[in-house]
Amino acid sequence: MSLYRNSAWFLKGLTEFTKGAFLSASKNFVEKDLETSVVGRSFLITGANSGIGKATAMAIAKKGGTIHMVCRNKDKAEEARAEIVKDSGNKEIFVHILDLSETKKVWEFAESFKKKYKALNVLVRFGVRKFHLMSLLCSSAMYILIKSLIPLLEKSPDSRVITVSSGGMLVQKLRTGNLQSQRGRYDGTMVYAQNKRQQVVMTEQFAKAHPNIHFSVMHPGWVDTPTIANAMPDFHSSMKERLRTPEQGADTVVWLAVSEAAGKNPSGHFFQGDFHSFCMSIATCKSQIGINYVLTFLWCTKLLPV
Repeated sequence: MSLYRNSAWFLKGLTEFTKGAFLSASKNFVEKDLETSVVGRSFLITGANSGIGKATAMAIAKKGGTIHMVCRNKDKAEEARAEIVKDSGNKEIFVHILDLSETKKVWEFAESFKKKYKALNVLVRFGVRKFHLMSLLCSSAMYILIKSLIPLLEKSPDSRVITVSSGGMLVQKLRTGNLQSQRGRYDGTMVYAQNKRQQVVMTEQFAKAHPNIHFSVMHPGWVDTPTIANAMPDFHSSMKERLRTPEQGADTVVWLAVSEAAGKNPSGHFFQGDFHSFCMSIATCKSQIGINYVLTFLWCTKLLPV
């Protein structure tokens, strides 16, 4: 990471990604965008037992949506489900146990889900939490899950795919020659940022390939979650008092998942900041080249099922 990129990102974050920035932006939110019922619509949310994922599941459950919680730890998932059911009064909450770092099992889960359920309106995808494997493995899990569920999404009305990325990707270019971050000194923060950059590039390409599904990728701001505490411990420690709550971090995710207004935005865009404040396309001339590098590598290393 260059000193310039680092400094620019941090200064931008202080003005746009903190708890204070959220509270300031919230004064201009159009609340009627979220005054909607999603009864009868189905939402699959990975990492839904803690942090932003749990806050997202809770908010959508309160609006009547059917929630499929995809979690790695059964005990934590069941505990979170019980809390969501109690607080929302919604019993249409289902737990699915899956370790997203096991790519074959991700594919098997998606194939089984398609056979069992007739519809999936919204897929909300959070990241893998095994940080030493994060970069390419997380991208492969994202690709497999989305690609496998596309047939079900395409036959469901107003279908959407939302990937929770991070503004940290702004400090990294897509490193097509070092996708696994094996060259040079290992830096967990940079691996995290590189993974998030890969997610944004993938979202752009999925949107082009599947125009009947609305794809978006977003940055929730700087949020106090276990993911940030583990991936960026120094940052988490120094900024803890300024970090957003999981509910504040979930704000844009929920808006993208349920509001009519969100669906009117172009597919494939990156949303940054707060749900009404900013969105952009960050497509580059190298995006298609980059995604081809990623997918070719995944196939050759057999991380993707045949």
